[in-house]
Amino acid sequence: MVIEKFQNFLAENSPFPMCIVNEQGKVTVASSKIDEVFLYDGIKDADIFALTGIKYKDYLAADSGEKNLTILRNDKIFRISVSRIEEADGYMAVYFHDITNLENLKKLYNAEKICIALVHVDNLDELLKNTEEENGMALNSIIDKTIRQWGSRLAASVVKYKEDMYFFAMENAYCEKLIENKFAILDDVREIETEGDLPVTISIGIGAGGKTLAQTDQYAKDALDLALGRGGDQAVIKNIFNIQYYGGKTQAIERGNKGKSRIVSHALKQLIDQAENVIIMAHKNPDMDAFGAALGVTRLIRNMNKETYIVINNVTESLSEIYRQAKETELYTFINSEKALNLVSEETLLIILDTHRPSYTDCPELIEKTERIAVIDHHRKDEENIENPTLAYMESYASSTSELIVEMLQYSDEKKTVTRFEADALLAGITVDTNNFAVKTGVRTFEAASWLRRAGADTTQVKKFLRTDLESFMLRSKCVADAKIISKGTIALSIIEGDSPDCQILCAQAADELLTIKGIVASFVAGVNSFGKTVVSARSLGDINVQVIMEKFGGGGHLTTAAAQVDITPEELLGRLEEILTEEEEN
Repeated sequence: MVIEKFQNFLAENSPFPMCIVNEQGKVTVASSKIDEVFLYDGIKDADIFALTGIKYKDYLAADSGEKNLTILRNDKIFRISVSRIEEADGYMAVYFHDITNLENLKKLYNAEKICIALVHVDNLDELLKNTEEENGMALNSIIDKTIRQWGSRLAASVVKYKEDMYFFAMENAYCEKLIENKFAILDDVREIETEGDLPVTISIGIGAGGKTLAQTDQYAKDALDLALGRGGDQAVIKNIFNIQYYGGKTQAIERGNKGKSRIVSHALKQLIDQAENVIIMAHKNPDMDAFGAALGVTRLIRNMNKETYIVINNVTESLSEIYRQAKETELYTFINSEKALNLVSEETLLIILDTHRPSYTDCPELIEKTERIAVIDHHRKDEENIENPTLAYMESYASSTSELIVEMLQYSDEKKTVTRFEADALLAGITVDTNNFAVKTGVRTFEAASWLRRAGADTTQVKKFLRTDLESFMLRSKCVADAKIISKGTIALSIIEGDSPDCQILCAQAADELLTIKGIVASFVAGVNSFGKTVVSARSLGDINVQVIMEKFGGGGHLTTAAAQVDITPEELLGRLEEILTEEEEN
């Protein structure tokens, strides 16, 4: 009887809607204002969990302050607070606070908050170079008009502060509209007619939600840096919570001018000259491209008479032959992570090849311990990257890291050139990453290969480096034969059986082979490596952006070539891939 009087007293004197619930979740009494939340008459004996759609454990979390609960009823937003009644074991008082006006004010504040966009015309120099002089100004004017008209539709303040750069300031509500239409401006500028074979593309970096305008501006710069590092022709939005990517439908445009290679080569030589010793490190389980690039950089360093070491913890079967020959030359010093960490000093230069993600390197601790870092990579930039390296040379248009190293070697002033063995290794790296010069191959790729041939590279020796054993050949063949074809015969999915130490290589080779089948435009091959991790290689002919798909699994790569490593089984992975591909097809 005392409990009932207490409950009634609470309900009658409550200035806002509330009810008391027993240990079974049944409403025992409710205040007169409860009809502001629940329209129907009398909620006594009703189940509070059914009424609100909120579970019992969430009410307990709200009581302890671990969780905020809100519900939408009668076009109003209510925040729920919970308080246990000590006098009645298992009973709790549930209060409903109308926060509609507060939430509307928050929405209005967020909608009117300023976000900053930086727009970069990716290939303006190349476009103007391929356009007749009298038509160049007209093309520039059309691009400028298209961008400004887009800014006008966004009610944005637009400032052109460089020949190929624009600054936008606009309300956050318009940024939301851009997301809704999936940045149609990327397609609009791509449709501008040009005289050359190059389409007009732009990169957009948007900063939103910063505590200050300076922070929002920095977000925009970081976002544009990511967009450009991933090959351009895309938009990246960065806020305090996450980074979102849109677009990226075209391959990165190969630059005709090699000036940057010359500048980077000179800068790297200066860093090497100032260093006490140099440590070279690639990604875990290095492939032929990473290994060839490491030998090429070693030659650059040795030509300057500096002590150099190559960090390599695991040698896969596919590298065993070239690694054995490299050891036999006694020209290279291979060390493990432990020894590398002991060799680091304040004057050490760390050169990271074929990756820019710390977690992918052979020894992430080495990055934290080293102050001078140079990064040379050809992959599209990821949000996880080495912060503030001393030198960064990341060109997503390049076929391989070996190609970038060859160009740097060409601009070396040293009289000594690469050895024949190093030329073979670099050519092998380019060959593997281009699938025998079939994909992602530009003019500069062939120029690099020609230079290596003149330096003594032997295609027959390269072929010997790339040979596989009979067991691997049979695994790959079975994988291709057992492939599942989906999306009206355009996408192939398959699995490499077993847990081969060369699983990653086999997946890549099988994915490449599947693309040779008529009608197939994309392929995904998964398998389990010797460390128990599921690896997947993705390939496409350009119709599907496999990089974006692999990023959903924590991986990355290029528009036509990408990969990832996950902790689920190959079967589960392909199942998820099929769902993602079906969703994209429907949209």
